[in-house]
Amino acid sequence: MSYNSPFTGNVVQPTDVSYRAVTLAANTQLEWPINGNATDDYAARIMDVTASSAGLSLYMPPANQASVGNDAMIRNVGANSFTVTTYNGNGTIITIAPGEAKYIYIKTNANEYGVWGNIGFGTGTSSADASTLAGAGLLASGLTLNQSHPAGSVTNGYTFLTTDRAKTMVWNGGAASVTVPLAQDTGDNWFVLFKNNGSGTVVVNTTSGQFLDGAIAKDFAPGESAFIVSLGTEYVTVGYGVSTHFEFGVLTKSVTSGTYTLTASEASNTIQIYTGTLTGNVTIIVPPVVNLYVVSNQCTAGAYTLTISTGAVGATTATVPASGQATLICDATNILNANTTQAGGTAISLVNGSAASPSLNFGSETNTGVYRPGAGRFGISVLGNQIVDINAGGMDVTGDITATGTGNFEGGISGGTFV
Repeated sequence: MSYNSPFTGNVVQPTDVSYRAVTLAANTQLEWPINGNATDDYAARIMDVTASSAGLSLYMPPANQASVGNDAMIRNVGANSFTVTTYNGNGTIITIAPGEAKYIYIKTNANEYGVWGNIGFGTGTSSADASTLAGAGLLASGLTLNQSHPAGSVTNGYTFLTTDRAKTMVWNGGAASVTVPLAQDTGDNWFVLFKNNGSGTVVVNTTSGQFLDGAIAKDFAPGESAFIVSLGTEYVTVGYGVSTHFEFGVLTKSVTSGTYTLTASEASNTIQIYTGTLTGNVTIIVPPVVNLYVVSNQCTAGAYTLTISTGAVGATTATVPASGQATLICDATNILNANTTQAGGTAISLVNGSAASPSLNFGSETNTGVYRPGAGRFGISVLGNQIVDINAGGMDVTGDITATGTGNFEGGISGGTFV
């Protein structure tokens, strides 16, 4: 049978049937509805197909019985995927998942199979569109698009990438520095979520002197986080801040000798109390972050010392004498005394102390200084030995007064009158 027009020589166009609902219970061969014949399994311009089971196929009519450009819109309204093939199942045109709609058309019709094109027309639900459209910061979950911030980690010296857009980047170590690229390279509206989950300060640097919150670098203390957002020419943070709720925790730690590195949990306590009998010098290493500590040395120290340090090479340390307390500042490198001078009128009260542990002593020689031997008495000790005892009745000096041991005030006392 010929399907060419005797007048034009072209293939006769099939009759246009606009719509048909198809229940696909088995592999089914479609026919063109030529001359208005629509009683068999005919192809319509729009077909809603329900496949009763998976793996079924819908065979399109012979391509050479229609003109190039003849088309059909096929929509899967069922729960199972099915495949649309060329005539007699010869080749796959498209597989249509539940909810999808596909537009197919004949590109060439040299034989009954022809060459077919297809265009995705989206879906009846949003599942396929969601997976197609999901980009940075979005995740297709079921039938919807959802926010997504995949977790990643940074290393010391890390430079953020444009592909880090919308990621949650976490630092887990000690002190470190990272860098954001040129804002022009990341582009306006690029952003990353950054969290310092470590034990040291992380410095976020900019490139080529660009600003981050008005400065070329920004410190993130442990526990701090923020959105870092590019404005195209500079960066800002969103959600960055220091907690307004403060609690002073207390750490009581027994030490004996050597170096003790505090954990992040231990260092989070503002008040630090150290106890124990020292058998050697003790060094306490605190995290290299800005912080304030109140340190109480309640150790039985003898001739040994308790020193607070960040562990940084060449950094200033602080030694807290036995039975003494000190308020110390850590500037992320050095340990400094919080008070080096008295401002305004004030009185200072000291514990009584002893000859071995005077109330006021020297950091490098804690058993030399002044103390209170008893009621109404003022004592001076040297290397743990009482040398001078001053009271209301006078002054007693223990030991030799002169190098020759004569017991006299060498050189005499000038001025005044002896009574």
